Amino acid sequence: MIIPITSDTRDYSIILQDGALERVGEFINLKRKVLIVTDTGVPEKYSEIVASQSQQYYIARIPMGESSKCFEQYKSLLTIMLENNFSRGDCVVAVGGGVVGDLSGFTASSYMRGVDFYNIPTTLLSQVDSSIGGKTAIDFNGVKNIVGAFYNPNRVIIDPTTLKTLDIRQLHAGLAESIKMAATCDAELFELIEKSEDIYSDLNEIIYRSLNIKKDVVEKDPKEQGLRKVLNFGHTVGHAIESIYNGEMLHGECVAAGMLPMCGDSIRDRLKSVLNKYNLPIKYIGDYNKLLPIIFHDKKMEKNKIRSVIVNNIGSFEFVDLTAEEILKKVESSL
Repeated sequence: MIIPITSDTRDYSIILQDGALERVGEFINLKRKVLIVTDTGVPEKYSEIVASQSQQYYIARIPMGESSKCFEQYKSLLTIMLENNFSRGDCVVAVGGGVVGDLSGFTASSYMRGVDFYNIPTTLLSQVDSSIGGKTAIDFNGVKNIVGAFYNPNRVIIDPTTLKTLDIRQLHAGLAESIKMAATCDAELFELIEKSEDIYSDLNEIIYRSLNIKKDVVEKDPKEQGLRKVLNFGHTVGHAIESIYNGEMLHGECVAAGMLPMCGDSIRDRLKSVLNKYNLPIKYIGDYNKLLPIIFHDKKMEKNKIRSVIVNNIGSFEFVDLTAEEILKKVESSL
């Protein structure tokens, strides 16, 4: 299954197919120097499959976790490329989750002002979310994704069979992003997730429908000037929670906890029920005052207000400009 993505900078396609990883050399040009970036939480066999089909490869295995999205790891990847004389004709291949994809993409975007970048996401979170849209970034001074660039991959390879090695907590955390997209844009997808009796048998359909939601949004708003902000449902509060917990909670878990404050009373119980079904958090447990300064520094802040996504009916949304204090009040009143 091929999903074409139209962009103002570079069109690309997503290959969604069981077993695609084993055939990666058919889908991307590996007959050159290849920097394969993965992490310690990804089965080594995945990067080795890519390496076996590459002409000349270097594998960089970074520590698992959000803390690897930093200048130190960014510098280490650039060092490998520079010391091994990578040229503009060579490439970077990410094999892993969102952290690997963000870091690899940012490295590819900045080395020699840009080299080819291919993304092979192996977690549900990265397959349905960060695989589309060209957002690449690292964290800085405790602020998530504050240094980065829009840089589209040349191609994305999604092999759902890689999810078989994903632990259930990671799978459910990734599902939070599909729940987010369904809540805002696709009532039928929300119902599919809500009523699923075997989530594994429904994954291919969930991934496909989630990708098409994000494709539609990103093509209409590639630089997040308007509509693309819908993808931030749950993220303003979620990113603040993520910063406070500093890796103890997964990204999708934080987004889940950030969704309920931003939805209407009429659907709150329904959303809470779905989150509970997949063992996802429904609230922030901690000092609310710690959330305020982080929300205030959200990169979407303009003139002391954040364009926030509110869902009052499943499958639709509205934008509301809120101050950090107003968002905090929603968090407190949603419990």
